[in-house]
Order: sequence, then C-alpha cells, then structure tokens
Amino acid sequence: MQNPLDRAIYHPLAHRLARMLAPTFITPNMVSVAGGLAVVLAGLAYTQPPWPWSVALGVMLHMAWHVLDGTDGDLARMTGRTGAAGEIVDGVCDYVAHAVLYFTLAAAWSGQTGWWIWPLMLAAGASRVVQTNFHEARRRQFMAWAYGVPWLRTSEGFAVPMPFHPLVAGYLWLSGFFAKDYDRIDRAMADPVQTGKLRALGPARLAGSPLLGSPFRTLALGLSMAAGSPVWYFLYEILVLNPVLVRAIMRSRRTLDALCAQEPASTLR
Repeated sequence: MQNPLDRAIYHPLAHRLARMLAPTFITPNMVSVAGGLAVVLAGLAYTQPPWPWSVALGVMLHMAWHVLDGTDGDLARMTGRTGAAGEIVDGVCDYVAHAVLYFTLAAAWSGQTGWWIWPLMLAAGASRVVQTNFHEARRRQFMAWAYGVPWLRTSEGFAVPMPFHPLVAGYLWLSGFFAKDYDRIDRAMADPVQTGKLRALGPARLAGSPLLGSPFRTLALGLSMAAGSPVWYFLYEILVLNPVLVRAIMRSRRTLDALCAQEPASTLR
C-alpha cells in the first residue's frame, strides 16, 4: 500500500541507501535512531526565524525521516536482521520523535497563540497516535493475513526489552481495539478462498485512506508552517482526519465481517 511519494521518492531512495549501508557497521536500529533525530531537527528548523528557508529545511528534514524509515527495514532484510525487536525500536523512535516535534512547535508558538495551543496540540497528538496505529496495524495485518508476512501481533517468542513492554502492550491493545474478533478473523483467513478474496480487495479496504498515513501529514505540516503556524496542522488532524478515521474503521469492520461470513467479495461496499 504505497502512495505516489512512496513509489516515486521515499522507497527508491531508501533501497539505495540500504544497499550502500549493507557492507558497513551501520545497523537498522542506528538508522531508526537517525530517522527519529531527523524528525526532532525538523521541529527545531520550523521554529527558526528566517522564513521561508526554515520551513523548507523543516520539510526536507521531515522528508528525510521517510527515507530513513524505509531504509531501516530494507537494511534489516538485506543483512538478515529482521525481527520483532527491530520493529519495536523503529516504532518507539517514530512515536517519541513526533512527540518531541509536537511539543517543540507548541512551545515555540504558545507566546503568540496563548495557553490554548497546548490542549490543541495534545488533542492532535492523541489523534495522530490513534490514526496512525489503526492505519499501520491494519496494513501490517493485511500483509499477515494475505501473504503471511509476520508482524508484532503474529510474532511469538520474541523478547521485548523491559522499558518497551508498556509501549508494545499499548500498541497491540490499541490495534486490537478496532478488531476485537481477531481470533475469528484468523480462522476465516485460514481458508485459502477467503485469503484470495482479501488479496483481491487490497489493503485499502482494511487500512483506510492514505491520508491516515505519514507521507501526507508531512506535507500538511509543511503547508501549515508555510502559512505561519502549526495550529492549522493540529486542526487538520483533529477536524479532518478523525472523520476519515471513523469512515475507515466502519469500512474495515464491514469488510472483515463479510469475509468471516463468507459473503462474496463483490458484495462488499
């Protein structure tokens, strides 16, 4: 499930960078940390005075994160270092870095907007967590059901570093909150006929609009900062993307219910 930016820019660059790093001592976890640092630096760039150059630098640094976010996975596959532990590190870096980004922007503009930017930022941040969790977890679950690609929920017997236990548990709980019948769906997807129907439908039926993913958010934040304030971006996440999320959840549930009931794929709307 790729959007045009992934296909044209991020994934090709990520693959090339991974090939360059494969013979070196650089590990996928190092790349994940570098990606998180790029997000933090993007937030700092956005707060600098020389507009519009600060905005351009912020966008470029944030876009660099997308490249690095693909590089760590490609590098892991090239070097045989794939596993749940790396996926955890990648996720922690992404969430922590974007939390720092949001707090940086709110702190920088609080003098202009007043105290209300803080609850607005928290609401936008919470919205992002739920939206991206749903979108990414459903995308990964589609790959697991349709093609047998493992992810955190389907990986058994891996050791989670102690500091990450609450984060991983929270991530999986939230991803399961929108599909409480995972066991029933797992049984249905064991049927090759139903798996074939799911493949034919594609990941968008489960994961929803690409707007819920990260690439378009980066552009939306850049446009908001070009307009002079992160407030527009926070409002976009709350007022625009939450209705998109609700529609995606309803559509995903209908799709899974229909597959579990062995309804023809052509009847899914």
